[in-house]
Amino acid sequence: MKTRAARLYGKNDLRVEEFELPEMKDDEILARVVSNSICMSTYKAVIQGEDHKRVPADIAEHPTIVGHEFCGEILKVGSKWEGKYLPGQKFSMQTALNYKGTLDSPGYSYRYVGGDATYVVIPHEVMEMDCLLKYDGEAFFCGSLSEPYSCVAGTFHAMYHTKSGCYEHEMGVREGGVMGIIAGVGPMGLAAIDYIIHCDRRPGTVVVTDIAQDRLDRAAAFLSAEEAARFGVKLVYLNTAGVDARAAMLEASGGKMYDDVLVFAPVPALVELADSLLGRDGCLNFFSGPSDPSFSAKFNFYNVHYASTHIVGTSGGNTEDMRESLRMMSDGLLNPAVLVTHIGGLNCVPETTLNLPNIPGGKKLIYTHIDLPLTAIADFGKLGESDPLFARLDEICKAHGGLWCAEAEKYLLSEKASEQ
Repeated sequence: MKTRAARLYGKNDLRVEEFELPEMKDDEILARVVSNSICMSTYKAVIQGEDHKRVPADIAEHPTIVGHEFCGEILKVGSKWEGKYLPGQKFSMQTALNYKGTLDSPGYSYRYVGGDATYVVIPHEVMEMDCLLKYDGEAFFCGSLSEPYSCVAGTFHAMYHTKSGCYEHEMGVREGGVMGIIAGVGPMGLAAIDYIIHCDRRPGTVVVTDIAQDRLDRAAAFLSAEEAARFGVKLVYLNTAGVDARAAMLEASGGKMYDDVLVFAPVPALVELADSLLGRDGCLNFFSGPSDPSFSAKFNFYNVHYASTHIVGTSGGNTEDMRESLRMMSDGLLNPAVLVTHIGGLNCVPETTLNLPNIPGGKKLIYTHIDLPLTAIADFGKLGESDPLFARLDEICKAHGGLWCAEAEKYLLSEKASEQ
């Protein structure tokens, strides 16, 4: 079977091309990918190429398929997995396999499976690690976004606290405590806010900062203080541009030092700000993975010694984190649509990925079986003046509060299928 995919050949060398998939083996699964959202981690892999820890050294001869936030449907099941998986089932995938201690991961390391593709052969290790997950939701894009949600679930689960005189770690955030989310209204920050106000272990106060008022306003519109209050959380959005950020955050917390602080941008000054806000037994979570392997920042080790402050970091979630995210989506507790600001087809993957840091907005959602320029949802109305496809998409999204939705996805895929 032929597939069309975005393949990585080297640093900044990403190509969309058609090629033949190998014949599926008895311990593999053939699947159709429908959607993939582009992650900043993919940008880092593309610019680093073979120097990236998850990317093989021989990609110039054996290119890999990029994309690790994908959702689709199973077409054919090898005999080893008959009964456990069925043709026609929708799936999402936890791509952080941790298979035999390696960093190999779909979307970085594999030649025949990744999210930016039309069809893929899923290798045996994905099923052996129980990382191919059944997805029962209506919209494929929600299944794609279960992966980034699993990353924020994992990062909250990795945080910990202790009691004085006790060496056991109490895993998770300080329940009822004060939390800061710095540079927190990008797509992953929005996922973190959505998750932490709706999960079963919540802080009492969450202060979210950024330096762009339009991004803060959008976050406040879709993840409001009123919604957080329904779950017992005081949510404050704070613009720290041109002000003393530490003083402003302490004022927002009522003068209290912070139990948990997450940093969502790889900026030394933000790491140092987070450190300065930690109270006794405070946990600093460095979420944003830098592309610079020598990235560093100052940390107050006096407080490490006398106030038990500490740092954690995670790179992705695990399978249980993804299952939790899927359950919360099914229960209506999470709204992945708030992350999506752009849609596009497979043809726009190279340009979008290479320019990702310079494209404003949230998640860039790719539908792999169509060709479509990367398009902002906010531009649908203007484009609709001359294109009936976007006119209808604009109507649908406006009826859903300006957000991408299952109805819009279904309409787009149906209309594009009729053109082919």
